[in-house]
Amino acid sequence: MVSGVLAEPRRDRLAQSLVTARRTLDTAHVDDRVSRSGTEGCRVGYSISGHGPVVMLLHSSVSGRRQWRALVDALDERYTMVTVDLIGYGETPPWEAERPQRLTDQSALVHELAEQIGSPLALVGHSFGGSVALCAAAELGGRLAGLILLEPNPFGLLQAANQAEFAEVWALRNAVKQAGLSGDWDGAAKRFADYWNGAGSWAAMSEQRRRLFADALRPNYHEWDAAVGAPVRDYVAAVRAQTSVTCARDTVTPIATIVTLLQERRPDWRFIWLEHGGHMAPLSRPELVNPIVAAALDQL
Repeated sequence: MVSGVLAEPRRDRLAQSLVTARRTLDTAHVDDRVSRSGTEGCRVGYSISGHGPVVMLLHSSVSGRRQWRALVDALDERYTMVTVDLIGYGETPPWEAERPQRLTDQSALVHELAEQIGSPLALVGHSFGGSVALCAAAELGGRLAGLILLEPNPFGLLQAANQAEFAEVWALRNAVKQAGLSGDWDGAAKRFADYWNGAGSWAAMSEQRRRLFADALRPNYHEWDAAVGAPVRDYVAAVRAQTSVTCARDTVTPIATIVTLLQERRPDWRFIWLEHGGHMAPLSRPELVNPIVAAALDQL
């Protein structure tokens, strides 16, 4: 596996290093500059493992690139697996711009890595990572080999179609935003964990796990701006690559509605409904989700 941080403008060396990494899998650190819309550049944490067609994996909120360890282990003998820390996670610094974050700020990380690694590539995204993947897919055009969305959360689509269910997620958004102002991250983390992972999830965590979860929630303060404010319908219409969407029937209602709306707008996409697993199935039930991702990749 190759792990690295994009930081300095050394693109020629980066490109050659990535080629070498895919051929030999020698451990190395690979550096370059990634531009964030309207900024001078940022560090981006990522890992590369395996060989074959390139697959880039985008994690959910309150997670990080290590979310995909089981999937990478299962597929890196036939795919080049690239896992990325989104803004504020792992080795990628937090959002510091004064303006609201946009999905295009997150997708900029995808584009720079894609430019250096090469294309076409497939994108896999879970939850907020699914929204970032959708945005990047619309922008990549013919450089995209395929798109795999797992429980995506482009709330802007819900806002335009179902005010009642949008109000449900907006209340959660307000709790996170209030935590950012008041510093009560434990209170917001409890509500967030119980909403997405199921009632009682926060109570079942150890004290150490609670601290880690609350700290990891902080980037979500800005992610709501990105997920709600994006022109999602334009992104959905612009995707031309083969696309599959997976959702659990026992997920939270707003996500199920979003996926249903996607199904209505893009009947040419493939939709897979798990009987159970919940919103966090890619992490909590990888034995259910990973074979679906593998099958979708194999069909590209």
